[in-house]
Amino acid sequence: MASFVETEWGGRLIRGWDEGWFDLPLTLGDDLGRVALGAAPGQTVVGDATTVLLYKLLRALVDAAVARDPRRTEVVVDTDNFPTDRYVVEGVAAERGLTVRWLEVPTDGGVEVAALEPLLGPRTGVVVLSHVAYRSGHLADLAGVTAAAHAAGAFVLADLCHSAGAVEVGLDAADVDVAVGCTYKYLGGGPGAPAFAYVAARLQDELRQPITGWMGHADPFAMGPGHEPAPGMRRFLSGTPPVLAMQPLRDAVALLDEAGVPAVRAKAAGLTSYVVDLADTHLAPLGVRLASPRDPAARGGHVTLTHPAMREVVARLWREDVLPDYRDPHGLRVGLSPLSTSYAEAHAGVLAVRSALLAAGAG
Repeated sequence: MASFVETEWGGRLIRGWDEGWFDLPLTLGDDLGRVALGAAPGQTVVGDATTVLLYKLLRALVDAAVARDPRRTEVVVDTDNFPTDRYVVEGVAAERGLTVRWLEVPTDGGVEVAALEPLLGPRTGVVVLSHVAYRSGHLADLAGVTAAAHAAGAFVLADLCHSAGAVEVGLDAADVDVAVGCTYKYLGGGPGAPAFAYVAARLQDELRQPITGWMGHADPFAMGPGHEPAPGMRRFLSGTPPVLAMQPLRDAVALLDEAGVPAVRAKAAGLTSYVVDLADTHLAPLGVRLASPRDPAARGGHVTLTHPAMREVVARLWREDVLPDYRDPHGLRVGLSPLSTSYAEAHAGVLAVRSALLAAGAG
C-alpha cells in the first residue's frame, strides 16, 4: 500500500490508467481465477461489493433463463444462506415477478444434492448456493449441485465468500455458470475490499448485466451515446474500478500462489480438526456442542461451537483481544485463516473460550 501511494498514485497520477489500472480488474481477476478459483483466463473480474455483484449476475441469469424458456420463473435458495444472498434473491424476484423456492436446511448443516433435487423442475431458472455455509462451515458438493441444476435446465450462481482461499474451488471443472465472492475473509483484501465475479466463457455473450456503466462499455473513453457492451468479462464492470482497494488483494493472491491452495486446504482441515478435538476435550464437558460437520472433508475453514452463553462469552473474549465472532443461534464461530493462523493460536483461543464460559457460570 505504501509503495502504491508513493510511486503509482503519488508519482504516476493519471498515467497509471494507461500503465495498468484500467485493466487491473481483469488482470487481477485472471490471477485470482488461476490461483484460487480453478478458472481459466478471461472469466473473472474484480470490482464492486459482493451484494452488487450478486444482484448484477442474478438479474442477468434470471433474465436469460426466462428468455430461453418463459416457464422458468423460479429461483431456488436455501433458508440458511447468507442474509445478503437471500435478500438479493427476494429483491430480484419481486422486481422480475418471479417465485422463490426455499430449501430448508439445518443451521448446523447445509445444502445436500439429495434434498435439493425434489425442488428442481421445468420452472426452475436459477439455483443460488453458498459453497461453504457461513454459519456451520458445511462444504457443499459444488459439482453435484451444478450437475443436478443443469439436468433440470437451470443455471447455478455460487457464492464463494467462505470458500475462496480456504478450499479448492474448481469452477471450470464443476461447470459452474457464474460465481461471486468477497476478498475479505481468506484472501486478505481487508474491510470493504472489492469482490469478484466469475462468468463461464460460454455465457458471457448471452448474459446482459443490468448496471450498464461506462467501464463496461466497448469503448469507455469514446464517451458516446448508447451503451455497447464490451466483449468478454469487461462487460460485467460498471463504474471506475477501486484501484487503491485492490492493492492488498494483489499481495494476498501472490502469497496464496506461493503457498498453493492444496497446502492451504490441508492447513485449513488440520486447524479445524484441531479445534474440534480441543473443543471435545475442554468445552464439551461444559455443555458446548459442535454445530459444524465433524468430517473435515465436509467443512470449510471455520468451526462453529454453540452454547446458550456464547453471546456473553464472545463479548468477554473481545475485551481480552481474543476474536471469534458470534452467530445466532448461540454460536461462537472460530475463523481460521490458514495463511495466518497458527496451531498455537487455535489452542490458546479454545482455552480462552473455556475460561470465559466458566466465568459466565457454564458447567
